[in-house]
Formats: sequence, structure tokens, C-alpha cells
Amino acid sequence: MKALRKYIDTIKPQFEKGGKFEKLHSTFEAFESFLFVPDKVTFKGSHVRDALDMKRAMTVVIIAVIPALLFGMWNVGFQHFISVGETVGFWDQFWCGFLKVLPLIIVSYVVGLGTEFVFAQIRGHEVNEGYLVTGMLIPLIVPPDIPLWMLAIAVIFAVIIGKEVFGGTGMNILNPALTARAFLFFAYPQDMSGDKVWISDKADAYSGATPLGDALVGNFDNFPSAADMFFGFIPGSVGETSFLAILIGAVILLFTGIASWKIMFSVFAGGYVMGLIFNLVGANAYMDIPAYYHLIMGGFAFGAVFMATDPVTASQTNKGKYIYGFLIGILAVLIRVVNPAYPEGMMLAILLMNVFAPLIDHYVIEANIKKRLKRIRIKV
Repeated sequence: MKALRKYIDTIKPQFEKGGKFEKLHSTFEAFESFLFVPDKVTFKGSHVRDALDMKRAMTVVIIAVIPALLFGMWNVGFQHFISVGETVGFWDQFWCGFLKVLPLIIVSYVVGLGTEFVFAQIRGHEVNEGYLVTGMLIPLIVPPDIPLWMLAIAVIFAVIIGKEVFGGTGMNILNPALTARAFLFFAYPQDMSGDKVWISDKADAYSGATPLGDALVGNFDNFPSAADMFFGFIPGSVGETSFLAILIGAVILLFTGIASWKIMFSVFAGGYVMGLIFNLVGANAYMDIPAYYHLIMGGFAFGAVFMATDPVTASQTNKGKYIYGFLIGILAVLIRVVNPAYPEGMMLAILLMNVFAPLIDHYVIEANIKKRLKRIRIKV
């Protein structure tokens, strides 16, 4: 590492102002900060130092999604061999899924970071670390057999429309990963819905529908058990099937303080309450399923842990976080049960509440201001 550090210090003047490659300064700085901790310090003004910078926060999130990623790789292979009627060992299943998921990750990072570098060069600013997490989340929320060219277009759309037009990382109002999924869902619905898209190279005679797909058509004869949905032995997006793997990631995020427990808890509370309301209504078989089923099937848990807790697009006030998360849970279950056109309501619920998060914070702050004004005693 010392030799690498010495080499970087040697070529660094060429990328600084007045150097031969000064126009590529942001690209060089991105690679340098990726390899080594930046040595920048503040020179003026009041400031607060913290050992946790953005790079370390992003690293913790990536570590937290690894359980869901690894299980997703195995499950992709597991579902494939079930559909074709073959019995193979654990490592054959994992290797099959690994070969299917790895290209999704590569395309996501290459295209996404490439777009980030282009914008950094055009604007002359540093490359932000925010896409390190987004680039990992996008492959986990899409079907395993999504065409790579579709994924590339969705990534470009997410980076440009979902983030860069607002000013880059920290300025966006919509979650970039969910923006990519929403683009795919509305632009290519045939590749994002139905029972055939969730299993890679599926046999034609095998249905392999997801629990949400079965519920929407009223097929509860082959509905998976709560245990299968908890552990993740079901078809679905790469990283969204295993509640247990997602729960491990949630523990990591909460223990390190990266994610807000207020948002996470209120999302699950809202979903459970909406499920209980549907149980009381009982207009159809879908409304009669146990309320807790809604928390362990589909992308509900993954969205609650990794998407709703995005610190940039979520509410910032303490009370606002409870309101924001609770409404996401309510809307997610409401959309998936009432509107058959959108079986996965979590995506739309989070994106909708991303838009309303600033408004929620505004009214929370206004309420606090009025409450404190009432405490003031006016002396005559």
C-alpha cells in the first residue's frame, strides 16, 4: 500500500489545477478517495468532527445488504432447478444464481458510476459516494432475468432524473434505486410482472408465481407457508424474498445507527394496522389472509429496511419519521390489496411519501413553533 500511495502522490500534481490532466481531477479524486481516506481538513468557520463520514456510512449499508444478496444468489439457482425438475447440491444452486446475479451488479455499477463520472466532469465537482449503495440496491430489487440493456437504461434514468437533476447526492427528493425500478415497471411491464419473470430460465410447465401474484388472482391453494416466506424459499426479486436475511441487515443498520428505528418500526406498524383493517372488512380471500403475511411477502421488508430509511429522501424530524413510516406501511398494503394493477405497493408507497416528506417536516416544525409561542408570557 505504501508503494501505491507513493505512486498516487507522484502523479497527483498532473491532475490538479495547472496540470496536464486537470480536467480529469474529479475522476482522479474519486479513485484516490476510494483507495485511501481523504486528508482534507477544514480551514475556517465552526464545524463538528465525526468519525463517521459518508464513505463509512455507505460501507455499512453495503455490508448490511450482503446477507440478502448471498441468499438471493442461492435462491435464484434454487428456484431455477426446482422449475426444471433437477436435484443438485447447494453449491451448484449458488453458482447458478451467482452467474445470473453478477452481471446485474456489474451493469449497475459500470453504467451508474460511468454516468456519475460524466456529470462530475461536466460540472467540475467531486464524484459522490452515494451510488456505492444505490448500485448494489438496484440489482436486488429487480427480477433475476431482467435484460441487461433494460437495466442499463433504468440505471441511467435513475442517476440523471432521480438524482443529478436535483444537484446530486444529498439533494434528490426520490430514492434513486426505486426510481430505477419504477422506470422498469412502467416502461417494460411485461418484464416486471407476471409469474414467468421471477424464475431464471424457468420451465414452461412450471407456474412459479410469487405470493403476491397468487393472492391477486385468488390462488390460495398453493400459497406458500409463513415459514417459506420468512426464510425466503419463494420466487421474487433477487434480494427481497428472505425476511430473515433482511432482518440481519436491519440489525446491522440499527446497531451502527445508520438507519432510523423510528421509520423502520412505523413502516411495519402501518402495514400491520392496514392488514388488520382488511381482516375486519373481509370482502375477499386476499383481505382475509393474516395481517402479518403482508410484512413478510413481496418487497415490504426490504423497502422498510433499506429504502424507506434513506436519510436523504425520508423525513428529518422525529415526529415526522413516525408519520412518514406509518403512512408508507398503510399505503403499501392498501395499494397491493385494492389495486390489482400494482401488486407490489411498497415501491409506489415509498416514492409517494418521498415527495410528501418535506411537507410532513414543514407541518411538524410549524406545530412545534406554535407550541413554543404559547409558552411565552407577555409582560405588560
